[in-house]
Amino acid sequence: MRSTPQAPHDDEDGCTEPEEHLRRAGYALDGGGGCIAEARHHAVAFLDQVHADHHLMVSARTRDLTQLVVSELVTNALKYAPGPVLMELRLTAHVVDVVVWDCDPMVPAARAADPDRIGQHGLEIVKAVTTELLIEQQPVGKRITARIALSDRSDAADRHPR
Repeated sequence: MRSTPQAPHDDEDGCTEPEEHLRRAGYALDGGGGCIAEARHHAVAFLDQVHADHHLMVSARTRDLTQLVVSELVTNALKYAPGPVLMELRLTAHVVDVVVWDCDPMVPAARAADPDRIGQHGLEIVKAVTTELLIEQQPVGKRITARIALSDRSDAADRHPR
């Protein structure tokens, strides 16, 4: 696990990181039977450590959404990509990023809403609960970054009024 603060910078694709990371942690997931539960466990332990080290309050809603996003992204990576899956968690004072890399270069797309469809709603769910979703093709595979607000106020809900 790594925990290195970073100053804001431009990624390879020109996107500016929002602010300094208070903590970062990376995990190699083996793809075994308990891999998804293990990834959720890592996410909770990461958020608990952030609270202990930085006294930063992480709402119950953010904890739940982080676990949901981790579960959906890791499930999709294991389902559609042969080979290893890497997960990185990054935290700033305002957001937690869930980053999942897999070796499949195919960029996923959310499907049109269909209440009769069974399954395959993962990306729709992730888009609905995050403030930003970035999907980047890499020299090998792809990297998906889902950004979740730390506050209980949901920017995603503000974008999609009911």
